[in-house]
Amino acid sequence: MSLVKDRAAYAKTLEVLKRHRRGLTAADLAAAAALPLPRARELLSRAADEFRGRLRVTESSEILYDFPRGFTSRYTGLGARFRRFTGKFLKAGAVFLSWLFKAWILVMLLGYFAIFMLIALAALTLSAAGGSSSSNNRSRNNSGGSFFLAAHIFDLIIRLWFYSELTRSMEGSYRSSYSRRGKAPGQPLHRAVFSFVFGEKDPNSGADEADKKAIIAYLCANRGLIGLPEYMALTGLPPREAEGGILAFCAEFGGYPEATEEGAIVYRFQDILLRADKEDRLVLEAGSRQPGPSPQGWGPPRRLRAFSANSKTMNTWFGIINSVNLLFGTYFLYQAFNTGIIRTTEQLQASPRIYGTAYFLASHFLENPQPFMLVGLGLVPLLFSFFFWLIPALRFIRLGAKNQKIKKRNLRKAGFRVIWEKIRGIRTADFANPAPEYNPKAAEAEREKIIVEMGSYSQPDVEVDERGTVYNFNELERERGALAASRAVVNPGDSGIGKVIFDSE
Repeated sequence: MSLVKDRAAYAKTLEVLKRHRRGLTAADLAAAAALPLPRARELLSRAADEFRGRLRVTESSEILYDFPRGFTSRYTGLGARFRRFTGKFLKAGAVFLSWLFKAWILVMLLGYFAIFMLIALAALTLSAAGGSSSSNNRSRNNSGGSFFLAAHIFDLIIRLWFYSELTRSMEGSYRSSYSRRGKAPGQPLHRAVFSFVFGEKDPNSGADEADKKAIIAYLCANRGLIGLPEYMALTGLPPREAEGGILAFCAEFGGYPEATEEGAIVYRFQDILLRADKEDRLVLEAGSRQPGPSPQGWGPPRRLRAFSANSKTMNTWFGIINSVNLLFGTYFLYQAFNTGIIRTTEQLQASPRIYGTAYFLASHFLENPQPFMLVGLGLVPLLFSFFFWLIPALRFIRLGAKNQKIKKRNLRKAGFRVIWEKIRGIRTADFANPAPEYNPKAAEAEREKIIVEMGSYSQPDVEVDERGTVYNFNELERERGALAASRAVVNPGDSGIGKVIFDSE
């Protein structure tokens, strides 16, 4: 069907739906819009996803679609376009600001540490050369020597500035020697700093796509039919989220819900079976389709996120460097307020050694160094050091919350599969798994929550014996039987593209 005809059919579908707000069936739509019945089912699934429709099963096992939330689209219209634009704008802005902030962090962390260390070294050198008693002579007669010292200081700063580039080139030079010794080469210094502050890429960035592929493979291995509990076990989504997710999946891959004679809803994806590649479905049919209860769920679990890719030693060194910057920034800010503008040699001699040395060196470049001492060596490094601690600290807190969410989803995914495959005699201990990906905080409470969430979809019968509480999902067993019966009547020959009967060559 052409794109124009598809849009016209969907627009006609929406007109019909708006006139039948109390609900209609696929047959109602087919009669009102003169559409083929299979096409009417597809368009209703698409509308149910876009407008958050509700599905109800009638006594005659027909599915009734209604739209109690109205017809405000999730994907089109001014509001949806504004949300997409805002999302893209914020994402692009976040990327730009992130890189700008990363460059600033590298310069600030290494640059200020180098400046503070060299100021301390210069103070020690000047003190050893004659102490404060000769500072007046040096200021009058040895300004050239002080300028020469300052030049060397800035030369060392530039060298440290490009230290990350040096380490990166060294990494390439010594990569082969590391490989021969069986050690992995370290990452460049600037990447290590970024990893400490911002962390690494999300290891689950492709998890949603992997879930879709697993669902497609499962459909191909099960004659294009799937039930909501199976979808929950494949994705780890609770019932309410899974209902919206499977409708979106129907809209994306041409599926539609239908009711069995027993009143259960199954989702049919007939067109997705028309594939030449059968490798994934053969794997499922061979060993993964009915493997028995397994707490690891269908497909790999989502991975936990690490704080950074650095070693603990490297992160400790970054903490030490930032602490030095924090202490020096606090020191210079306090001394700048306490000392004020230095106008005479006597005031310079009376000032603290490190502060006086920095003021003396800055006086070669600035007529009034006091603002630089207050802001450049005090306020700026102090604020930088504060945020250098704050950002990883907030990220660490958020990381813990994200990992807890990942653990809960993995546990829920495993638990739903155990319930679907076992049905009877289920205990919360059946969901236990020693792997860290499946162990959130208050794990026992989360395992009980799995029973509650599945119970909100299909109420279990509860028994108590000497070992504790036992749950029997008898209604779920009937739904599983209805799904198996629906699969049994599907002709296996319809689950593929068949033999080639014409070849253009």
